[in-house]
Parts: sequence; structure tokens; C-alpha cells
Amino acid sequence: MGDLTQTPFRHGESHASSASCEARAGCADHRLYAALDLGTNNCRLLIARPSASGFAVVDAFSRIVRLGEGLATTGRLSDAAIERTIAALGICADKLKRRNISLARSVATEACRRATNGAAFIDRAYRETGIALDIISAEEEARLAVLGCHVLIEPGDGPALVFDIGGGSTELVLVETHGPAPRVLDWHSTPWGVVSLTEATGHADSQAGRLALYERMRAVVGESMAPFARRLPQGLARPRLLGTSGTVTTLASVHLGLERYDRSAVDGLIVPTAAMRQISTDLAGKSIAERALYPCIGHERADLVVAGCAILETILDLWPAERLGIADRGIREGILRRLMHGRGL
Repeated sequence: MGDLTQTPFRHGESHASSASCEARAGCADHRLYAALDLGTNNCRLLIARPSASGFAVVDAFSRIVRLGEGLATTGRLSDAAIERTIAALGICADKLKRRNISLARSVATEACRRATNGAAFIDRAYRETGIALDIISAEEEARLAVLGCHVLIEPGDGPALVFDIGGGSTELVLVETHGPAPRVLDWHSTPWGVVSLTEATGHADSQAGRLALYERMRAVVGESMAPFARRLPQGLARPRLLGTSGTVTTLASVHLGLERYDRSAVDGLIVPTAAMRQISTDLAGKSIAERALYPCIGHERADLVVAGCAILETILDLWPAERLGIADRGIREGILRRLMHGRGL
């Protein structure tokens, strides 16, 4: 996997060195760093400063923008989606302007990779907000996700599988965890995320129709992951699995019966995969209105959550772990670790 670059935020930032503070004896790094992740479904910003345990969050922002809405049909980012996203980026720009950011990186993923007007959108976003978005490859997206969450991989022998279910794609990374940092053994990206899979398969009116649709979703995703599945090691005594995405954090919240989302209860949680399968099957048979009644799903996620369930269950088919680690961290945290401590992974 190739070298990765750093693209700074351009609102008059200072181009500070990203060399590791630990590498400079006696250094206490009090500078602020920022990471922005613009996905197919969400726009997320994290501003942090280095700390003894990694970094301390100073400010954050997250909004569902559905940038990739309609992309599967038209091949383009829609005008409405662009307007929603520009508005969210404007809020991020305001937050960045108010703070003395030493170094920042802003990345865009699958929606901008696939859209015929992705580059034009990037240019407009820079003109109107000052945020320079870097369209990263699926390979780099996978690396950053692992870098951001690998500390939550359960201890054990043999390789572990880390996955990130996004809006427009899903990344899977097989890592070796012996040593100070994980080593990437293999990786795979499929063009199916919660938005792209939902738009490609649609919805059904009856419970039987919804369950049949769910099986079609799983078949579509299974076919796209088959080449990777054939390369995976078999017969591991205890396969280790870690997921990062809105899908896994949402399902973990349902598993815990939370009335509102609580990151402290979810991030780092270990859940039985059998329980996640049961929740997935139950949700697949429900209508959008019924799914929206779950407090941590609500109306914003009700139409997309079942596609995430189908992707998750397909991953469990190819990597039969008994336990699933849940991470509410990923690309943004990976970017911050890069900026603060060097490249890694």
C-alpha cells in the first residue's frame, strides 16, 4: 500500500511539523490539529490536541448530509445533496477559523470518487468554505480507519479483521497485531455501503418482501466480497473482529437498549455476534416507520440501517467470530494520529 500524503486546511494555517512529540525529548505539544471526513452519508470534524494517552478532543461536529443520495442512479452528486454538504462544511470552516489550527487534513471518500462531478464539487467547496478536500483512494481510507481504531482490537493470536461500513463503500482490512502497531496483511473494498446498497435494492411493503429483499442484499454483498473471502485464512481458533461505522454503533446501542446514543457505553464494547445477527434479522423484517421507533435509529437512519445489517451479516459469514468489537472512532482519528505522530501503518 502506497505512501499517504497530508493536505492542510488552507485558512491561513501554519505548516507545523507533524513529527512525533515523543521523538523530541521533553517536548509538550500544545498545538491543535483537525481532521475532517466527508463520506457518502456523513460529514464529521474532529479538533484535538496531543495528550499522554493519544489526543484530547477540543471540538467536534457531525451531520448526516447524504452527499451520495441518488448517485447510484445518476452517477452524479445531486444539487440538493451538494447544498446540504456545503452548508455542513461551512459550519466546519467556522469552527476551524475560530481556533489556531497548526495542521489539518480534510478527506472525501466514495461519493466523490465515483461521481462524475466529484472534482467540480471539491472545487466549489474550496471556493465557498476554504476547505481543501482531498479525494482519497479506498486503500488509504482502509488504512486510516485501522489506524484510528486498532487499539480496540481484542488481544489474541493470529490475524484480526477490521471493517468500516460506510455510506458508499465498505472496507475490510486483515491485520497482524503483534508489535507496536498493526501490520496490514490484506485488504478489500466493496462499492456497497448503506446508501449505495439501499438505492440499488430499494424497499418492500410487506414483511415477507422485506425479508426476501434482505437476502438479496446479502447475496449482492457476498458476491462482491467473494474474492477477499477466498484469500482469508481458515480454521483460526478464535477469529478477532472489530467494526467501525454508524451501523455497528447503532446496532450496539439497540443491543444495550439505550434511550439515547452514549459514546462512552458503545466505544470499546464487545458484543456477541449472535446477538448482532438477531437484531439484524429483526430489523430487516420491520417497516421503516417501525425501525424509526428505536431511539438510536430514529428517522435519519431508519431507511438505511438494514443495508448496514446485511453488510455486517455478510462479513460475519466470511469471518465467523463469536464476538464483535465496536469502535466509535475511525478515519478522523487515523488522520489525527498521522498528523501528530507521523505516518504509521
